[in-house]
Amino acid sequence: MKRPLPKYIRITGIIVILFIILLSIGAYIAYGKREALLQKAISKATAKAKKDYNLDVKIGSAHFSGLSTVSLSNITIVPENRDSLLSIKEFDVNVKLMPLIFGDVKLADVTLNDGHLNLTIIKGVKNFDFIFRKKKDTTEKKKIDLSDVAYRLVNQVLYKIPDNLQLNNFLVTFADDSASVKLLTQTAQIKNGQLTSTIKVDNGAATWHFAGKMHPSDRNIAVSLYAEGGKKVEIPVIEKRYHLKVNFDTITTRLQKVENSDDITKIYGSWSVRNLLINHRALASNDIVVPYGSIDASMFVGKNYVSLDSSSLIHLHKITIKPYIKYQLSPVKIYTVKINTDWLNAQDAFDSMPQGMFDSLDGIQVTGKLKYHLHLFLDTSNPDQVQFESALSKDGFHINKFGKTDLAKLNRPFVYTPYEKGKPMPSRIIGPANPDFTPLQDISPNLKYAVMTSEDPSFYTNHGFVEESIRRSIATDFKQKKFKRGGSTISMQLIKNTFLSREKTLARKIEEILIVWLIENDNIMSKDRMLEVYFNVVEWGYNVYGIGEASHYYFGKSPSQLTLGEGIYLASILPHPKTGLYSFLPDGTLRPSLQGYYNLIGRLMATHGWTEADSTSSYGYFAVRLKQGLRQEVAPVPASVADSLIRQNNDDEDDDNVPILQQKPTEPEKRPGFFQRLFGKKDTTSAKKEELEVDTVGKTKKQIRQEKRALKKLEREREKELRDKGLL
Repeated sequence: MKRPLPKYIRITGIIVILFIILLSIGAYIAYGKREALLQKAISKATAKAKKDYNLDVKIGSAHFSGLSTVSLSNITIVPENRDSLLSIKEFDVNVKLMPLIFGDVKLADVTLNDGHLNLTIIKGVKNFDFIFRKKKDTTEKKKIDLSDVAYRLVNQVLYKIPDNLQLNNFLVTFADDSASVKLLTQTAQIKNGQLTSTIKVDNGAATWHFAGKMHPSDRNIAVSLYAEGGKKVEIPVIEKRYHLKVNFDTITTRLQKVENSDDITKIYGSWSVRNLLINHRALASNDIVVPYGSIDASMFVGKNYVSLDSSSLIHLHKITIKPYIKYQLSPVKIYTVKINTDWLNAQDAFDSMPQGMFDSLDGIQVTGKLKYHLHLFLDTSNPDQVQFESALSKDGFHINKFGKTDLAKLNRPFVYTPYEKGKPMPSRIIGPANPDFTPLQDISPNLKYAVMTSEDPSFYTNHGFVEESIRRSIATDFKQKKFKRGGSTISMQLIKNTFLSREKTLARKIEEILIVWLIENDNIMSKDRMLEVYFNVVEWGYNVYGIGEASHYYFGKSPSQLTLGEGIYLASILPHPKTGLYSFLPDGTLRPSLQGYYNLIGRLMATHGWTEADSTSSYGYFAVRLKQGLRQEVAPVPASVADSLIRQNNDDEDDDNVPILQQKPTEPEKRPGFFQRLFGKKDTTSAKKEELEVDTVGKTKKQIRQEKRALKKLEREREKELRDKGLL
């Protein structure tokens, strides 16, 4: 005799049978009313599109064909008072029933014929700006869980990729006032997990293909984009619109796994590119080429942060880099960046540098090993406490052969050609053949130590970089929301002047850092020789290069005769050499606003034992006199205007745009000066009578008060500038 089934199994079976019966009844009822339900859903969706986004959505016909397939035809979407956005002639979509039971729409099959997506920006008006329009939210705001949002978003995207796709003649166009592009997908197909496609670009100028594995249900995607016939994939509209040239042979993206646990969404994937070419004036003056690069990325999204986990790996030709990047959004924004490598073969490191990025190092041959470490931590609520570390360690490193540029050329006489606004100025021989060349021992210690104090006090002990100075520069740049300070040492300034162009690009800055590291760490030059060359090439005014020219130009004497006051003055104009004469009054004395700078530099020099403490004459300030022959070039400029020009120019690395009071040589002009033309009246200021360091001739009390405040503000800014450099 058979034993009866356990009671709980019988109850479970009954429940399953009842559920199937109810589901069948519901499906029958729904099937009978599905056309009415479809029309109701369409009416609701079109009304919502009109109300929320001002979109006029029209569908010629809509009906079910089969159990779960909806067929739509003659679809148009037109934003109010905008160009038509989308039109589709035929669109069939089939959804999976099981996910639908649980509230998820998962596409099974999609067929689309003859569509056109038209994106336009005409005189700044977008026909797709509804995408960025925020809806009014009257509900109480809740904290957003980024982990949950990311997980749901990934799933929604994957669910909208059909298991089977047949797409024919779908045109995407983009046009604005300056550029346009057309992408015609003649055919695209997903079948048995394989994606194939043929896309014509700009009426057949190129043919692209998307191809690869497409298993969205299994979260397994590996798709490549490449051009037919060995051509490059490039989008001209990007170059025309953003002045950014980008092209490549092949780019591949892979999605391997997505999971959510412990309030963290983890997305694992990889991206790779072959023969990537980039050209933008902010990056470099020429093309940058990466033969091969890839990243194995582990992206983690928590409740309040997004990060690239340290398990990620960047592969660049022959080397591997370990990145960690984290952006915390709340309760305060915090940025964390860590970049590390294991010990690398030094030659592999240089061979893996992008082509065209560091021309001076192209072809360099080295031995030994290198290892790099970077750490940056910035709490935006307290930027002054930013953490910064950067170190390139070496083991047996040595340069066997220089690249295109001989880094040892500065050890012997050489020809130096300065540039102004990209144009060459008269060349100088940096060596004894030039009568203005000044050996280091013939340069007054007053100038030598004043410049070291203002520019690089630790020059003789650092290795070309001062982390504290760079750290302070990062804090200042973040607070000012622009690149105001660069943290350059004398070594970095020397390399910039002698080996590199004055173009302001990211590549040039990195190249400058690399060359400084090579010279300092391979002992290519002595510190004394570096300082000697620096003093003989650095700019001190318009077409005034080297201390020999500068000391004769401003004071009519040799560099060995410079006084303390003259040395501090010359140090003060290094960041803005073309504004040199703005520091003087027409009688040849210094402007009162410089006295505070003299006291700051003088006290710091005394602290280092480079001069005697001076509490009476402000470290030579009162004894400085401009050469008689130059005084006629000093326009009677109001103090507030001159200080404003100098301060404004401090923000610029190369002060090419400052109005120049003098040119060398110069001819007197019989017409109103620059500032007379600027203000439209005659400047009646004569010899100055000082009162609280402010010019008072011909001014109202209000003007005098305003200048006093401006002078005090300028002194505070100069003191802060020195503090940012780590000098206070």
